[in-house]
Amino acid sequence: MFLEALGSAILGFALACAAAYRLPHRLPSRTLVLPTGIAGALFGAFLTHTALGSANYLLVLSGALIVAAASLSLLLRPTGRFRHSSSAPA
Repeated sequence: MFLEALGSAILGFALACAAAYRLPHRLPSRTLVLPTGIAGALFGAFLTHTALGSANYLLVLSGALIVAAASLSLLLRPTGRFRHSSSAPA
């Protein structure tokens, strides 16, 4: 159980670092992105471990990865290229 938590926290941290490096213009500050990735991965590992048990370590890590990616995607801001002009008729 400890190794699942540690592995998922490292996986969430790596995913958050990659997202912060790849999309800095669409994400808020790193002080919010990094803990969100870690917390999402830990929650995903807990959820997967509760649902499936500790039968397969890779399934627990994949559940952690999916929930961490979903929680990080909630932080994304729009790029701004879809802005409509306010002079359009109503």
